[in-house]
Amino acid sequence: MAQNGKLKLELVDVFGKRLQEKVDIALRNTQLTHNPVLRSVDASKLINITDLFAGPHGIYQLTIDPPSYHPVNRFVNIKTSGTTEMTIPFPVNISKIASVTFPKFPSVVKELRTVLTNSPNVLSFENNTGQALYDALDDIRRAGVLNIARKTLATRLSNEQSVLSLVKEIRELRGDRFFAFVDKELREETKHGVNTGLFHSVPEILHHVPGQFEGFKHAGSFKTDDHFGNLQLTFFMKGDDCVADIDIDDAGGLGHIFQVLKNHFTGSPTHPYNIHEILVIHQHLDPGYRFNLK
Repeated sequence: MAQNGKLKLELVDVFGKRLQEKVDIALRNTQLTHNPVLRSVDASKLINITDLFAGPHGIYQLTIDPPSYHPVNRFVNIKTSGTTEMTIPFPVNISKIASVTFPKFPSVVKELRTVLTNSPNVLSFENNTGQALYDALDDIRRAGVLNIARKTLATRLSNEQSVLSLVKEIRELRGDRFFAFVDKELREETKHGVNTGLFHSVPEILHHVPGQFEGFKHAGSFKTDDHFGNLQLTFFMKGDDCVADIDIDDAGGLGHIFQVLKNHFTGSPTHPYNIHEILVIHQHLDPGYRFNLK
């Protein structure tokens, strides 16, 4: 059995930029006793690993552990000739984020600027609108609203409007969702979206309207059919007034998309920073902010 297999690795973040740190790499041959380990390998360059078994005996379990990103696991079959090449993306470990660089308010999408300008009664941020409201938000809320804005802008209804364009006024902002008054048309178009395959109906029992919306009753809950990073709209009605609980569900996306090792999440999987990574890598939607790592 020749031990002349070659593996070339490119380790990148969700934007395709090489990691700028040293990583540990472990390989375990699934058929033979060959378990090479490489420590402190510079991921800013292409990584070449040689002297591997190839062909029918060249199946390796590959584990890569960067300091600032979640460790991932892959299986690779080393070719009998030439070099086996892999590009592997990594999601940021949110505990390693030192700060976040957000876009300035004038650079935010027009539809979100309009909604924030029309939202003078956001819980804990009353009497702030537009740029003042945007600047007053803490990093988690600001990341959450940018995530949702990007996803709702990309979700187009049968009337060719975006979900975001039918949001009238935000009343409560949390990291993973917001509650807002919306045009009744949004509920009707969302219900119609079940027929077109854009949405599907889901149980609404786990979603409750905050106390400030007294008298509003459940009026249906719907999710987009994305494998990961689903947009969920849960509606509440009181007469002709319509409120929506708008959130993005990761649906286990970090573990599935990136093949992150189990038990390595340092925060809730629905943390907005994790949603950011899912939107960028899986749906090619950029919420517009960047992480600065420790």
